[in-house]
Amino acid sequence: MSGRGAISDVPFLPEVRIERDADALIAEYAQRCGAPVVAPVPVEDILELHLGLTFAIEDLAALFGTDGVLGAIWFNEKLVRIDTRLDPSENPLRLGRYRFTLAHEIGHWWLHRTYYREDPSQAALFDGRGQPAVVCRAGEKKIPVEWQADTFSSYLLMPKSLVVAAWTEWRGNLDPVVLADLAPVSAADGRDPADTTLDRFSKPLAERFEVSAEAMRIRLEKLGLLLRERPNTLF
Repeated sequence: MSGRGAISDVPFLPEVRIERDADALIAEYAQRCGAPVVAPVPVEDILELHLGLTFAIEDLAALFGTDGVLGAIWFNEKLVRIDTRLDPSENPLRLGRYRFTLAHEIGHWWLHRTYYREDPSQAALFDGRGQPAVVCRAGEKKIPVEWQADTFSSYLLMPKSLVVAAWTEWRGNLDPVVLADLAPVSAADGRDPADTTLDRFSKPLAERFEVSAEAMRIRLEKLGLLLRERPNTLF
């Protein structure tokens, strides 16, 4: 996803800082609920009940007059809009993308709202709500503010503690899985065969966390639980 909006002067944020912020939000929500968070992370409740944001599922292509818009956030109105194409009640196969987009908008709220400056001349647009702070689109080159929100989304939906616990329950240990030990899967649409094979392996955990297989595969690779090559143990 990529964005357009009135956010400026956003500082560089190291990935470890973004992960810490996502973990802090989960801890806040758990303390408020008086119970630990379990998978799948309740992203809708975090957005509405904990952060006090409102979200609606609407035809964003019609609202913005262009295709490819997945979500948008209005900071002043504490409003998130998600495109109807991601509505999981109508398109169950888009559940992972729907949840990732919600978590992505939460990332903008958590990381970027203090950098937003509204243009008063835009106040009459978009049902009187003004210009959205960020419009998130599919298929465009990432800019830093969008990379940060994507990274936050991954850590919010797949926190290390929950993923490691789920992996241990599933596999019985913390030993990594190597691509060469998996039965290869034929790739379609020009995809990398290795990605396709690792995605299929990741699907059980992806379903547990209600994310896409691709998102879970990337998370497992970052955690060192999925390896593309066997480690060289010779010194």
